[in-house]
Amino acid sequence: MHVRETRGGDENEDERDNAWRASVTDLWLVPLIAIALTQAAVVATSVYLHRALAHRALVVHPVADVLFRAALWLTTGMRRQAWVAVHRKHHAFTDREGDPHSPRLLGLWCVQLLNAYYYQREARNPDTIRTFAPDLPEDRLDRLIFSRGVVGLALGTALLCLLLGVVPGLIAALTHGVLYVGVLAPLINGVGHWRGAQNFENTAYNSTVLAWLTGGESLHNNHHAAPRAPKFSVRPAEFDPSWLVIRALAALRLVVVVGPPLRLSAGGRAAR
Repeated sequence: MHVRETRGGDENEDERDNAWRASVTDLWLVPLIAIALTQAAVVATSVYLHRALAHRALVVHPVADVLFRAALWLTTGMRRQAWVAVHRKHHAFTDREGDPHSPRLLGLWCVQLLNAYYYQREARNPDTIRTFAPDLPEDRLDRLIFSRGVVGLALGTALLCLLLGVVPGLIAALTHGVLYVGVLAPLINGVGHWRGAQNFENTAYNSTVLAWLTGGESLHNNHHAAPRAPKFSVRPAEFDPSWLVIRALAALRLVVVVGPPLRLSAGGRAAR
């Protein structure tokens, strides 16, 4: 009898140890998955929405086009027409009246904290869509699937809950949303037009540190110097993570680079 009780106690202790290890694993897994999702969304935004659609620096294979749209639908819920139109308007009115999210006009902390509001306000303006994205009419996939952003986000969250469990899945989805919408996107639009280094004479700035986290988007001064350049880095100390993805996709013949490269002149200024 005593032996049986001892064995039963050992088994219960082992179960508690296994449960504790599993909870610790989940504790680390949830933020890692959230960060991975955020980085995937950031790179998809930079490569597809920004460089391929907004500035036509890349031509995307139809298969890659659908994959990018599906990934962004599940992780951001954004309509490509809206994102492209808002971004093109930003370039048309950079840091002057009409810029949807200029920290020079609105204040750094207004852009940092309310960037999502400024984006949605402009994205819901039909005149902005008509004027700045006339080359991106809705196709059948948009009408049937990708224009339903709330459905995409709900499905993406449901997949996380199936993978991780309901509570960890919801936490991962919320963390990803905060990182993408509340932290990284505002840093690009806010700090990118407020403070940093400059290689070229314009109102944007570079942050080589933030560029590692934003898919190269924080090399913002470089980008504004030559918006159609497919690679945002020009100096050895600058790193553009999205350019690595573009090179890999080009090797697989899923994208073709068509935009002209950005170069520094002998004096360190723009050579386009």
